Amino acid sequence: KYYLPQEKKLNTLADFFSMFSDTTRLKIISALSISEMCVGDISKILNINQTTISHQLKTLKSASIVKYRRDGKIIYYSIADPIINECLSTGVDYVTNVSYF
Repeated sequence: KYYLPQEKKLNTLADFFSMFSDTTRLKIISALSISEMCVGDISKILNINQTTISHQLKTLKSASIVKYRRDGKIIYYSIADPIINECLSTGVDYVTNVSYF
């Protein structure tokens, strides 16, 4: 019992992992793990409309998965912490090596 995370930590962890439960968000995270990009660049690379990209970026930003910086009128997005890339990479390694998936 004492080794289990507290309920608040478990809820935070579940919220964190929920960010990886949407394929569009995963595509955005994957793209941003390569390079900082603006909405237009992400939209073009992923072939997804800008409205959808913007909506998902807002969700990822509110969860502190991505950060942004403004350069004039353009807003550039990037991964907020290298640990995000590690989580994604570990997940990819797992599903690549497990026959269940």
